[in-house]
Amino acid sequence: MSSFELAALFLGLVALGGWVNARTVKLPHGVAMLFVGLAGALVLLGLRWVWPGAASEALAALGRVNFARALLGYMLAFLLFAGAMQVDFGELRRRRLSVLTLATLGVVATTAVVGVGLWLAAGWLGLALPLRWALVFGALISPTDPIAVLATVKGASLSKSLQAILQGEALFNDGVGIVVFTALVAFAAGAAPSPLGALGGVVVQAAGGLALGSLASLLVLRAMRAIDDFAVEVSLSLALAMGVYAGAQALHLSGPIAVVGAGLLIGDVRARSAMSQTTQTYLRNFWTLVDEILNALLFLLLGLQLFEVRLEPQEAGVCAAAAVLVLGARFAVVLPWGAYLHLRHEERGASLILAWGGLHGALSLALALSLPAGSERPVILAATYVTAIVSVALQGLTFGPLTRALHRRGGGAPRPRVGPST
Repeated sequence: MSSFELAALFLGLVALGGWVNARTVKLPHGVAMLFVGLAGALVLLGLRWVWPGAASEALAALGRVNFARALLGYMLAFLLFAGAMQVDFGELRRRRLSVLTLATLGVVATTAVVGVGLWLAAGWLGLALPLRWALVFGALISPTDPIAVLATVKGASLSKSLQAILQGEALFNDGVGIVVFTALVAFAAGAAPSPLGALGGVVVQAAGGLALGSLASLLVLRAMRAIDDFAVEVSLSLALAMGVYAGAQALHLSGPIAVVGAGLLIGDVRARSAMSQTTQTYLRNFWTLVDEILNALLFLLLGLQLFEVRLEPQEAGVCAAAAVLVLGARFAVVLPWGAYLHLRHEERGASLILAWGGLHGALSLALALSLPAGSERPVILAATYVTAIVSVALQGLTFGPLTRALHRRGGGAPRPRVGPST
């Protein structure tokens, strides 16, 4: 099966699965595609017993799909740019302290809590997992997944402030998380980077990526202001997303943060003066379509990755412990911070919504798949996959009903903000 035929098969499954979902159960689109992918993987694994030849050929074709490279190398640029365009930039600036803290200190704290907790749980269950590799798992699972979070927030009724915090945290903490993950992998593999050096790397890569993305976006907006041709202007936005992501990687800066910075400025209300109404409509519709199709394809591929994971019976306890630890660490980190910021005044259950809305998904699995071969890799990969599936399915399915239930109890509308502006 050629790459074109494989792509046609995946898009066909996305279209068919989306149609069936829209006609029947009407699940959130990403969750529906995840279930389609899981079902497809289970069917292929089952074919090994009844039709080994066909199953081997199909699995070999799927094995040519490098999930980590596809997401981290290509898809992330488009998904983050499209996601950043949806964010209310003005509200994000007002909530910058919340977002910055959750995207930095929140990632570090969650890494430590999950890493140490998994190390203790593995030892108690009789599975040898060194602390340094447990911390690697903590680092790759700590960032909330921007794709899963942005897709989930769309179907929820949230105040602008809370929506901006969830979106902003998800968009920025993945860049920080990737840098922390890279440093911890080097440490686990035997290198000894200095803490100050690692911290400096995080700051340089994040700040440099944001500066690059913002500067490139301002240049593109000036170019748009000089013309009135929607096709050219949409192509400029496409070149911007791809260019800043590739440029940041070439300069050893954070590609995710660079493309988020670019998308935020292009989507900002003040950027509309550079475009005609026709261009604004086409630009929004184009990136909405890109976002929807790639999101669906990504969740489908996430489900299909089941055939890459070896879920051994003796590792089941560690995988279950990992899923519980990650959710518990999210609450342990977010609830005290939410109380400090008086998020309870934003709307009923705001801290609970913020904690429950921290989904983990495809990005964490891509990082796990990028780990070097070793005895610890299968355990970390299995724990990551189980945690991601549980997070997307459980939190993704219940997040919308949770917000609606809290609003009904609170009188049907978000409460006005009376806490400090951060």
